[in-house]
Amino acid sequence: MDEAMRPYRGIRVLDAGQGIAGPYCGMMLAACGADVIKLEPAEGDWSRGLGSARDGVSVMTVAFNRGKRSVVLDLKSDHGRAAAAKLAARADVLIEAFRPGVAARIGLGPENAKPDAVCLSISGFGQSGPYRERPCTDSVAQAFSGFVALNAGADGAPHKAGPFIADMATGIHAFAAVQVALAARLQDSAPRQRIIDMSLMAASANLLTHQIGEWGYQGKSAAPPNAPAGAYQAADGAWVMVTLVREPEWLAICDVLDIPDAKADPRFASFPLRWENREALYAIVRAAFAKRDSTDWVARLQGARLLADRVNSPLDWLANEHVVATGAATRIAQPQLGEVPLPMLPGLGHFHALAPALGQHTAEVLAELPA
Repeated sequence: MDEAMRPYRGIRVLDAGQGIAGPYCGMMLAACGADVIKLEPAEGDWSRGLGSARDGVSVMTVAFNRGKRSVVLDLKSDHGRAAAAKLAARADVLIEAFRPGVAARIGLGPENAKPDAVCLSISGFGQSGPYRERPCTDSVAQAFSGFVALNAGADGAPHKAGPFIADMATGIHAFAAVQVALAARLQDSAPRQRIIDMSLMAASANLLTHQIGEWGYQGKSAAPPNAPAGAYQAADGAWVMVTLVREPEWLAICDVLDIPDAKADPRFASFPLRWENREALYAIVRAAFAKRDSTDWVARLQGARLLADRVNSPLDWLANEHVVATGAATRIAQPQLGEVPLPMLPGLGHFHALAPALGQHTAEVLAELPA
């Protein structure tokens, strides 16, 4: 990574989050040069045991904790809480993801931080309000925000997204908020703490900014704006995604799919009419796609400058010639696991640092603390 993109050298971060949201924010700060200490219980961040894992390190650990120093403390003991409070008192950025009120009880609240520290709290529903104590996960946040309701499957049932989009969105928004706070700190003539209350609820809803606006404006369900956008199965069983944003693109799609009757059909003459008559429309488009292989369709659609591509698996993406040519993916040589392929950090580039073993840096970090 270009050293010019590492402006946080000298910034200390105490990352007391687990899972994805807080650790992802902390890792991006590490990628920008910050010294990030990952505070873990004796059993480790719970993500260490999820998915592909070996010797206390999982692929999830590598994905969200590279470049950090791991410190294990027993926060139920007086000694552990005292050490945690000292770590908090030295941090420029304090990240915690406990239930509201817990951080203050164990020495990791703003009252334990520096006078000019950025204090980031990540929780399901925020630090205030009637739902502040509710347990929350990525799935719960997707459901609460409205995302699941808008993600109906072919069976008609609402489905959560497979990726952890609520956690990822929260981590990205948290990183952005911390950057703003650090920039604002430079303009202060006197030290002042900046408190950031980041919730999965709010970050998930932000993914639906347009849809929530449409529903709220109309006071009812908002029709998708661009039928027949969607994924269609080709003759070889693979799926092709096609979409459109302008009326002339519908006419071009009809030409490529060779459905002249649909092109002339008054039921499909506009976006609102196509949605109103969507069942008949989708049947025609599905039947057309079933006549050729996906490779043929993608070539024809892209040749007509239409918005379309094959529906790839993650393995397809990693092997794609454009991904390879642009270096969009990298491989991390993690000792416990071997090579782990990961996408680069957009805008920040490749971050090849390793994830720490559980408690790898405990003695080193505690030795840095004042007596």
